[in-house]
Amino acid sequence: MVSKETAAELPVIVIKPSHGWVSLGLRSLWAYRELLYFLTWRDIKVRYKQTALGAAWAVIQPFMAMVVFSIFLGRMAGLAPKDVPYPLFSYAGLVPWTFFANGVSLSANSLVGSQNLLKKVYFPRMTLPIGTILSGGVDFALAFVVLVPMHLYYRYPPTINVLWIPLFLALAFGAALGVGLWLSAMNVLFRDVRYVVPFLVQLWLFATPVVWPSDRIPEAYRSLIGLNPMAGVVEGFQWALLGWDRPPGLLLALSVAVTAVLLVSGAFYFRRMEKTFADMV
Repeated sequence: MVSKETAAELPVIVIKPSHGWVSLGLRSLWAYRELLYFLTWRDIKVRYKQTALGAAWAVIQPFMAMVVFSIFLGRMAGLAPKDVPYPLFSYAGLVPWTFFANGVSLSANSLVGSQNLLKKVYFPRMTLPIGTILSGGVDFALAFVVLVPMHLYYRYPPTINVLWIPLFLALAFGAALGVGLWLSAMNVLFRDVRYVVPFLVQLWLFATPVVWPSDRIPEAYRSLIGLNPMAGVVEGFQWALLGWDRPPGLLLALSVAVTAVLLVSGAFYFRRMEKTFADMV
């Protein structure tokens, strides 16, 4: 039992429903950083639990996609870039794309998949999509390692530009999170979203210069490609890993701007709808 004197000294916290647009709650995210760590670690352990090949799927997925694209697009369709082996070109784009695609797909279902947790305890709901996307970093690292033997096999050594890779990866994370926040919040209200996401990701792949070089697009239309936030990321990876002379200047700048808009708008929309998650999920 707590005495009256002790109870009088305890702080009183009044929880009220929010109205309209609310703050992003970044302080709450920082206060619950340990929870974010455990949610990320949970997703890493669950992803390949009771699978025969385990984490090898992180390499098999982009590698097999690279083989298919090399046969049908590199050779038959003639989309191979000049002076660069098509398998190396496509795999350099597939590594960040796979990280983005998995992040969007999994984060879109992160709230619905954790509905029991949402109904029982309070925590910043934004930790769920963030943790899901962060867990993909392990898959990215495993797939990225395969680039080392590929560079050795094709005798195509990387340049000092590889130091830019962490910044391009951070941009891919921001793009995945911005889209994931929108889709995860909408998925709580409209369960059709989970059926739309696979088609969206598949179409998005072919709208991104992953399997086709962006220099095939006329200069007058290149700015339209930059409206795709992953265009600058993929071309940045290819520039950093393949030693291209032309940096992705305008394309990257446009992708950064679009990513910032997606991230900020998605965060505010997510926070506005957060009060309905426990009732609607």
